[in-house]
Amino acid sequence: MYELTICHLYPDLLNTYGDIGNIIALKMRSQWRGIKVNIKNISLGDKFKACECDLIFIGGGQDFEQELIQKDFLQNKGNELKTAIENNQVVLAVCGGYQLLGKFYRTAKGKEIECLGALDLWTVAGAKRMIGNILIESEILKIFGHDGKIIGFENHSGKTYLGPKVKPLGRVITGYGNNGEDGFEGVVYKNVIGTYLHGSVLPKNPVLTDYLLTLALKRKYPEFNGLKRLNDDFENIARNRLISRLSGKGHWLLKHFF
Repeated sequence: MYELTICHLYPDLLNTYGDIGNIIALKMRSQWRGIKVNIKNISLGDKFKACECDLIFIGGGQDFEQELIQKDFLQNKGNELKTAIENNQVVLAVCGGYQLLGKFYRTAKGKEIECLGALDLWTVAGAKRMIGNILIESEILKIFGHDGKIIGFENHSGKTYLGPKVKPLGRVITGYGNNGEDGFEGVVYKNVIGTYLHGSVLPKNPVLTDYLLTLALKRKYPEFNGLKRLNDDFENIARNRLISRLSGKGHWLLKHFF
């Protein structure tokens, strides 16, 4: 039997818009296939050994929660996480967690707050809050024969910019994305995905969930040759309706109710 250990960093503090739904999606889609899952909740003061984890998740939080964890994150867990990222461990980071992986966050008053520096990106405070449903198209999911479309909900005033050492997760079709300027959303570096998509993003996008599980299983079990197919009819109905709505192609009746 395959087995995965999923680490949830700061689940009690970084859980904006039900980010814990991403953990539930990873767990359930594994268990439905007979894959055993262990969940490790790691918060302030807890020891963090990244080598004991196959997949690491960091959610989003408000400025207050991010300030609470900053010292513990940088001093007690930062080196472990940076090493894990360079060793191709699988990481999903949403919103505040995404920003924390970058180099710095520059406030509206020009103060630079140190971040982990694990990824070549940085964030500056913006005057406009970027909020609403978002639709992007990502090349990484097309390897499954998927259309690459990912849906979610964004709510951030921070504007994130990518350096040359990383790539965007996708191209924005509807919404703001990283900064509302360059038409890109999220980041990909090795087996790390960072994104502003809440919602939660994984339950809304089963293929993205399976992509992360596949990366983790391939890394742990070199002989692993792919996930069993699940019946995603209900998930796809919900997803396709949202895509139609966000693409402006929805039926007038659907637009009325969704």
